[in-house]
Amino acid sequence: MLTVDYDRLDVRPGMRVLDLGCGEGRHTFEAYRRGADVVALDLNEKDLATTASWCAAMDLAGESPATATATTVKGDLLSLPFPDASFDRVIASEVLEHIPDDVTAIAELARVLRPGGLAAVTVPRWLPERLCWALSDEYHANEGGHVRIYKESELADRLRQAGLTVTGNGFAHALHSPYWWLKCAIGDAAPTRAYHKMLVWDIVDKPAVTRVVEQALNPLIGKSVVIYLEKHVGS
Repeated sequence: MLTVDYDRLDVRPGMRVLDLGCGEGRHTFEAYRRGADVVALDLNEKDLATTASWCAAMDLAGESPATATATTVKGDLLSLPFPDASFDRVIASEVLEHIPDDVTAIAELARVLRPGGLAAVTVPRWLPERLCWALSDEYHANEGGHVRIYKESELADRLRQAGLTVTGNGFAHALHSPYWWLKCAIGDAAPTRAYHKMLVWDIVDKPAVTRVVEQALNPLIGKSVVIYLEKHVGS
């Protein structure tokens, strides 16, 4: 389930791609499939092990080009273990909302992106997220949970202050917003489980009808907002 549009990010073979806060690797896999040299970074060793095992499975299945590489690194977004300007593309998907010092994390993202490089940053969108917080404290008030709700304009300003230029935006996962509202309001009740079953069907089968509905709803209730960025030469 990708939040980032890889065509807009223009990921191509041979590029160095950094997936910040990779989790279990969903964005790493697509970059690897497209022939990039991917570095997946996270603090969670279990998630990194899952990412590495799935990349190995892709190799065995012939789903990754022979020239591509995938590496996992345990690291902190506040102090990235990479030289300046060392990546062609950087992805930070659904991670900044977890970090109290997001200004430092954004500065580090910009530092390791090469001049002329592109980045994509995604966070939960303000309205769907605000409803989740209103319906349930448990949704966000836990160890490692969400520490803030972003307005898109606020996040864009912070990214600009780090020397990045906003080139566009997008919205994703509108069908997932009602699921989280249900889960926050009534927990793991029958309607929540039924809706989850529909989401799994949608993700696995990708039926045309749900694709059309989600595309229509994304501008209204998309669960995530995506900001696309460029680091200009000289930055």
